[in-house]
Amino acid sequence: MAKRDFYEILGVPKDADEATLKKAYRKVAMQYHPDRNPGNTEAETRFKEAAEAYEVLCDADKRARYDRFGHAGLDGMQGGGGHGFGGGMTMEDIFAQFGDVFGEGGSPFDAFFGGGGGRGQTRGRGQKGSNLRVKLTLSLEEIAHGVSKKIKVRKQVACATCDGSGAKDKNSIATCTTCRGAGVVRQVKQTFLGTMQTTAACPTCHGSGQTVTANCGTCKGEGRQMGEETIGIDIPAGVEDGMQLSLRGKGNAGAKGGPNGDLLITIEEAPHEVLHREGSNIIFDLYVSIADAALGTSVEVPTLDGMVKIKIPTGTQSGKIFRLKDKGLPQVQAYGKGDQLVHVNVWTPKKLSDEEKSILEQIREMPNFQPTPEKGERTFFDRMRDYFS
Repeated sequence: MAKRDFYEILGVPKDADEATLKKAYRKVAMQYHPDRNPGNTEAETRFKEAAEAYEVLCDADKRARYDRFGHAGLDGMQGGGGHGFGGGMTMEDIFAQFGDVFGEGGSPFDAFFGGGGGRGQTRGRGQKGSNLRVKLTLSLEEIAHGVSKKIKVRKQVACATCDGSGAKDKNSIATCTTCRGAGVVRQVKQTFLGTMQTTAACPTCHGSGQTVTANCGTCKGEGRQMGEETIGIDIPAGVEDGMQLSLRGKGNAGAKGGPNGDLLITIEEAPHEVLHREGSNIIFDLYVSIADAALGTSVEVPTLDGMVKIKIPTGTQSGKIFRLKDKGLPQVQAYGKGDQLVHVNVWTPKKLSDEEKSILEQIREMPNFQPTPEKGERTFFDRMRDYFS
């Protein structure tokens, strides 16, 4: 089933600001929240759909890619470890990600459903690690075919001594006395709906339900330390310069056993020696001599798949464009490929010998060497406009 437009899902215009997005998401999420629709799989799907739409539209980079490429651009940015809410993320993931939209810890819907049991009771772990950003430079050939890369990233990793807990040993972990192990504390709050019982992450244990009585000597209670990790990345074919891929959970380790941040990979396209890119098309400037253009010839031109021989017909004019079908780049997560456009340039020598000058003087006045463009002949710019329109 085709995915719906994110703006349509939230019922907002394409120029909606952050406040409008948050308000719209809150409204839709309330409507389809599972606690209001028990056992309703369609409502659950709509709930996740709204979360995915908000997750993309409230992120400037993702929103820009979505506006330009649609859903295909977001699929491509996932790389080998990306995610979408409609896929692998659970309800707990959604609640943890967007609790701030509703101003409360735990489940963002506790304020409207009494805060009793269920999702709001789930213990969090320590503080989430920060995201990491890296640049990955790819050649046009790698972009054309897709590639698997391994990169070494220096980042915060879980402490090997305490396994990320921050405690000296297992006897140095105690139940939090503030929340008594629940990880959350209850509050009574006045809202526009009246008096509501809410839950928030425990300020003492930060939602873990436990406190450390003696710190690990290696990480000093942080649960993490600087280290390196080699990470494999699958790059889909057709990515573009500036596109961002996301590997969930591959960023910095969280404090005291908290979840990892994400690794954000920005694609950087390396300049090619003779080819250059225009969207999904590849452009090559071919230079031929006056003699070859007049008499015709066969030449080899480079492509992303190797050398290809093309025929230059008799009387080829400078500015002629030959199209090599499907020799361009694929579009991210889409069918079909672009073309390679070979732009012919007739080379005029800048220095001539006396013999060459004599020969050209003889043919200068010959009728066939007088410019006689055909009526209605299309210009170079007309042809280029046709190719890229």
